[in-house]
Amino acid sequence: MITLLGWTAAVVIGLAGGIAVGSGMVAFLLVLDIIPRLLQVSRAQNRIRSCEIAVIAGSLFFTVTDFFNWTLSAPVWWTGIFGLFAGAFIGMLSAALTEIINVLPVLAKRVGVTSYMVWLLTAMIAGKVLGSLFEWFIY
Repeated sequence: MITLLGWTAAVVIGLAGGIAVGSGMVAFLLVLDIIPRLLQVSRAQNRIRSCEIAVIAGSLFFTVTDFFNWTLSAPVWWTGIFGLFAGAFIGMLSAALTEIINVLPVLAKRVGVTSYMVWLLTAMIAGKVLGSLFEWFIY
């Protein structure tokens, strides 16, 4: 009975965490218009559909690889190529984010939490740092 209760709790917590992360990712991509802005920065507006399909396919593929613990045996120099493309993506993503970073103050004014803005930003930063430290040192 205890084992069944533990498994049920793990499934519920896992699903809740997955839904929370997935919702955050969807909100990040849709509400902030990240993909169209990223393509505007890279001057590739005519490829919006292809980029959206690539994001969905990449998300699904890497979710499956994580679930089944797949590994890839590749030459070391592939790491450099992958790092180059990943770095280019992160650079363009950060450029797109700097264009729309004023979303947080506008959202805070609309929701009515302007006086708590410093605390909200501090909580976001602390959560990111603590989550990263947990991932690196414990998990």
